[in-house]
This record gives sequence, structure tokens and C-alpha cells, in this order.
Amino acid sequence: MYQVIARKYRPQTFQDVVNQEHVKTTLENAIVQNRIAHGYIFSGQRGTGKTTVARILARCLNCIQGPTTTPCGVCASCLEITAGGTVDVIEIDAASNRGINEMRELRENVRYQPARDRYKVFIVDEAHQITSEAFNALLKTIEEPPPWVVFVLCTTEAHKIPATIASRCQHFSFRSVDFEDLMTRMAWICQQENIEADPETLAVLAQAGEGSVRDSLSALDQAIACCGSKLNAAEVRALLGAFSLESLERVTAALRDGDSRRMLEVVDELERSGHNLQHFSRELSRYFRNLLVARIGGPEAGSARLIAASSAQRQKLAEIAAGFSEEDLTRYLQLSLDLFRDLQSSLQPRFHLEIGLVRLVQAGRLLPIEQALADLKNGGTAPRPARPSGGGAPPAPPAGPAAGQPQQQLHAHLSQKGLTHLADAVENSSVTIAGSDLQVVTAKSYKLYFDDKQFAEAVRAVFGRPLRIQVTIGAGEEPAAAMPPAAIQTDDATSRALANPEVRRFREVFGGEVRRVRNLKE
Repeated sequence: MYQVIARKYRPQTFQDVVNQEHVKTTLENAIVQNRIAHGYIFSGQRGTGKTTVARILARCLNCIQGPTTTPCGVCASCLEITAGGTVDVIEIDAASNRGINEMRELRENVRYQPARDRYKVFIVDEAHQITSEAFNALLKTIEEPPPWVVFVLCTTEAHKIPATIASRCQHFSFRSVDFEDLMTRMAWICQQENIEADPETLAVLAQAGEGSVRDSLSALDQAIACCGSKLNAAEVRALLGAFSLESLERVTAALRDGDSRRMLEVVDELERSGHNLQHFSRELSRYFRNLLVARIGGPEAGSARLIAASSAQRQKLAEIAAGFSEEDLTRYLQLSLDLFRDLQSSLQPRFHLEIGLVRLVQAGRLLPIEQALADLKNGGTAPRPARPSGGGAPPAPPAGPAAGQPQQQLHAHLSQKGLTHLADAVENSSVTIAGSDLQVVTAKSYKLYFDDKQFAEAVRAVFGRPLRIQVTIGAGEEPAAAMPPAAIQTDDATSRALANPEVRRFREVFGGEVRRVRNLKE
């Protein structure tokens, strides 16, 4: 009968266990020094070797040559523990034996000496599922068991073990297995099974396990069943529902070009191909995380310990990350995590994914406040957001020293659009920007042109935001179409502040009104 790879290659000695050096070293020293505790808690994520190490510990304690750190593997005790048939090593699944009655039965069993072996070992899987009442029934037994009893509580949620139990046991935290160690282990197993697999394929399988040896080996078993003795990375990726670096790179290419339409095409292709949109969102978050790590650390620091990928993929990630700032990648990662969270409860996952990807494009157009302020200080004008390809390029302002003047910008835009009557009206008038107001001083004969809807649309197109248009006839009359301005101070400090060139440029970019100015020297 076929035996799955995870069981066939299950470690039988401490030396065979992948990683977990801190656990193996401590247990080996305890055995050598005859300082064996009566209670242990093994915690950590699934598939990292908790139950396996518990069985190895039982073999070390009960081997005919023991207690020893290297059990012989051929005596009756070793063979029976490996097969799971010995009466002195009792494995309990707490998920189905979690009540007080089961714990009372265990407590009664503890009283009797081992039938043959040196120790009676109780291995309790999923120990966090034992009820509080059942733990209370077991408390005294774990605190003062007979000298021939050892308890090993295995759990993925150590925080659920009561403190009264945890304080009476030695606690070992199992770590997720390093990516390179996991690839090395699978490469060795493939060699034993005469399976041909290149590093990229092994990387896909290791990524599927997310630090769990058992999960990666289960994925390897599935890949062998699908592909036979020669594994292909593309086929394995399709089998496991994973996404290639090239498919995820389409997202960063759309971000680099500011192209929202291509984002929608990505979602459409995912939908047509039958991909799970939530899974894609999770992989996208992982992708942005890896890009951020590569951007921060550079190619030299992008090791497999930080980025779970093959060396070729890490190099590619470093090249892609170089095209983005650290701030942009941080923003993309946060938005992708928010998107993944929203998709968990969405009734319309496609719509959520589409708007989420479009938001990524919009976020890429934001300028850091430091850059905006620096542009103001250097004499720059209001920054306009980049437009996606295909949406039409904004009109270019005229070159030269007058490029930053509102009147020149409006005249160039209107002339390009063929609105010559409006262009002439602007040319023969005075146009300035104050905060969120566009102030026009013109002759009475031109007023009708500035009330036209086309002029308001031109203002929005040129300056990237709506402005309140105030039209004044001549130099001394009241505005004809102005909102009443907010009352502000009229002292010398206010006048000097409003006349400051940097303050004026700041108001042009960010808008707003100055209501009060305070002299800090007073």
C-alpha cells in the first residue's frame, strides 16, 4: 500500500529533524544529563515537527540502549513507537478527547507503571482544545506525576494553554522552517524518489508550505501525482493555484505607467481563467512585501531568509523594486492588505478587487508633502497628477520664464482648443490666483466670455482643481460674480505674510484662506 511522502520520510532521530536546533540541543543535553522533565509543551505552526519530536523523545527514553540521544531503531520499543502500536506511548487527539471524563480516564491510567518500557509517555495533540474543567482535573497529575510518566502537550495555540498548566511544564517554541532548508530537504527526497525537479519548481513547492515541512511535502506528493517523474514549474504552479512572478509583474507595470485600464484587464483575465480572487489578493500582498524588503535591503540583503524565493526570483524582485520608492511600496502593501481583508467578506469580490487595484494606481500619483513643499520653495507651481495612458495628455504650458503664470497657461490651453474668443479675452485681461480663487480683472465687453461654462472647464483642466472664478469690471468696481471673502486681519503682520512669495505659492497649490496671522516676536 502506498505511503505518502510526509509519512515515509518522517524523521526518526533528532539529526533528521529540519531546523529546530534549539529544541534538539536542549532535549539531547537533558537526556545525557538525566534531567528529563515530567512535562513539556511543544508549540508552533503546523507541520514544523512537534509530534515528530515528541515521538523521537519517546524512542530516546524507551530504547533498549537508553536513555540515549541516538535510539537504535531496531529494538522492539523503537519499532513499536515508530509504528504507533506500543502500549506505553499513548497518543491522544485532544480535538476529539477534550472533556473531563477523558482526562479522568487518563489520570487513572497514569497510576499504573509501564507494561514493558522505561517510561510511560503521553503525547497530547491539539492540547489547546482541552476544556478548562478537563485541564483542572489534570492539573495535580501534571504537577506531581509518578516518576515513570512524561507528558508532551503539542499545540498550535500556546496562549490557550492555562497558565497553571504552562507553569508546570517546559515550553519549547518550534519555528517555521527556513526556505533554503526546506528546498534542500525536498531536493534530497526527490533524489531518493528519482524525481526530476529544478530549483524553480522546488521554490514553488516550498512557498506553498509557508514554512511547514508537512504542507510542502503534501504539495510535492500532489505534484508527482499530476506531473509524474519530471516536475515542471508552470504545471506545478497551475496545479497549486499559485501565481508566477510574471503575472504579478503586470500589476507593477500598470502602476509604473499609471494605467487603470490595464488593472481592469488583469481582473478580467483572472475571472475568465477561474482563479480565486481572494488568493490572488493574498499573493499580491506577499509580492508587495517582497518588493519592499528588496527595496530596503537591496540585492545583497535579499536573502532567502527574508524573501522566500529562488535566487533568480530574488534578483528579479530587486530589479522591479528599484523602479519604486520605499514610500510607494509601503503604501501599496498597506492598500493590498486592506483589499485582502475586505475580500474576505465581500459579496462582489470582482468589484472589490477592481476598485482596490484602481486605488493602487491613484495612490501612485500622490506626492509626498516634503516634495510638494520643496517644489514650492524652488518656485514650482501646483503639481498636477499624472494621467493614465489613453486618457489624453494635459496641455503643455508654454516654456520660458512665464510658464508659471496663470494667464499664460490659460491662453495656451484655450488657443490649443481653438477657443480663440476666450483666448483673446484672457490675453486682454489680468488673471491671478489667490488661494482657491481665480481673480479676473477685465473690460466690460469681455465679461460675457468669462461667465461661459467653457472657461470654467478650461480652468479645471489647466490647474487640476476647480477654482472659484471672480470677475471684476475695471480696476475699482466690486466683483460681479464673487462670493463674499472671509474677514481677515489687516495689520502689518498679515500684509507681510500674504505678500510673502512662498505663502502665495503655497496657497496656489493647497488653497484655503488665511484668517489670522500672529507675530511670534510679540
